[in-house]
Amino acid sequence: MNMARRGTIAGLLAPVLLLPGCAATIAEQARPAPAAPLAVYGATMTVEIAPVLVAMRTLYPDGPAVQNGGVPSLIRAENPADVATNAETQVLRQSVKRPDIRIIMTLVEGHYRIVARKSAGIETLSDLRGKRIATLKATSADYFLARMLERGGLTPADVTEVQIMPLEKLPAAIAAHEIDAVAIWEPFSENVLRALGEDAVEFSGKGIYRELFNLNTTAGALADPAKRREIVALLRAIMRATEGMARAPGEAQALVAQSGGYTVAEVANSWRHHDFTASFAEDMLDVLVQEEIWLAAAEKRLARSREALARLIDRSALDEARAPVR
Repeated sequence: MNMARRGTIAGLLAPVLLLPGCAATIAEQARPAPAAPLAVYGATMTVEIAPVLVAMRTLYPDGPAVQNGGVPSLIRAENPADVATNAETQVLRQSVKRPDIRIIMTLVEGHYRIVARKSAGIETLSDLRGKRIATLKATSADYFLARMLERGGLTPADVTEVQIMPLEKLPAAIAAHEIDAVAIWEPFSENVLRALGEDAVEFSGKGIYRELFNLNTTAGALADPAKRREIVALLRAIMRATEGMARAPGEAQALVAQSGGYTVAEVANSWRHHDFTASFAEDMLDVLVQEEIWLAAAEKRLARSREALARLIDRSALDEARAPVR
């Protein structure tokens, strides 16, 4: 065989000999790259964060951990969060300028109460008139207080709202008679109740208001295929964590204690004031509409329509997470 013919045959055979390697290279290029871990932010000093802490440790045992923050973390200019926890109040506040924020799951329904000093002459809600009540302005607790005062025939103008920070100071403040009552989330309400002992009286918000502590993201993150896969995986992990917590809450309580700087006993004592659902509150839109009226008045703006608020709710990722894995 002459050299020219041998070169022609070699040239024809070369692509064939390279095909297995080429196929592997093409397959690797076509395979989706592993997504980076989600940047997950939440109110790490709340009991409500429990299922997210458990889920993140399951998904990312080597990190990252849940970072302290909330809905504002989703919309900051640098290094925004992919998902963030918060009560519905903060979604309403932040979405005025950023209507692309989305509520994608209700993690827990928090049951609030007002805890007060009987020695301050408080036996009924109407007795709160003229009293000093610790809460945090423009939060779910502040909205809760407004609803409770309304039930007692009062308005926020009838009381003195006091902001005490850090919240760990609340038991000492009420014991020293610096305040007469608190309207705040757990475990601080429980700590105040125990500090007061027999001098405590509490007013449940059942049937008036309960906190909807949600997982939130943005429309952009949901539209990104890689981000969406990770978000759906997180939702599945949260659902599994919630089921596990119902059977044995010890691990979750320990994680909350570590995250918030509490004792495990503090977390365990306030656990009963939370319904961990990993679902979606069916009356979410109704709650948003009613709370929007209060918030708009406080912020001196027009309340948004029901249709506009409905766009803040996106159940599609949760529906996907609930579907059988194929």
